[in-house]
Amino acid sequence: MPPEYRDPTKPQEWLRRARSNLARARAGRQQPEVLYEDLCFDAQQTAQKAIKALLVHRGVPFPRTHAMADLLTLVAESGIGVPEKLRDAGVLTDYAVEARYPGVYEDVTEEDHAEAVRLAEQVVAWAESLIRPKGEGAG
Repeated sequence: MPPEYRDPTKPQEWLRRARSNLARARAGRQQPEVLYEDLCFDAQQTAQKAIKALLVHRGVPFPRTHAMADLLTLVAESGIGVPEKLRDAGVLTDYAVEARYPGVYEDVTEEDHAEAVRLAEQVVAWAESLIRPKGEGAG
């Protein structure tokens, strides 16, 4: 039997994937081999997929990018006001690019991870509130 098709034109599918990344980011360092850099990458992916869900919901095409600021700009250009507190989510881009591979960057700390998860949670909650039909509870 073929695997169930997950329709990328449905914002709920993007949110499902965002919630999966968020669950992994929230799980934290359950073993010493787990790097904060990788947990922060999951936080970045959470926010990225939630924003893309919102863009899909609005029918706005988007490029394949990890650049959070660019994605938030597309949201704003689609007529949705981006709350000031979510503009900080742009810092998550570094976790998808610089910190994802070995190289020269500052160590990612437990505090950095906590902040990345906090930002990711805010982006998901915001996207869900705009996508969810009126009167429908969280799913």
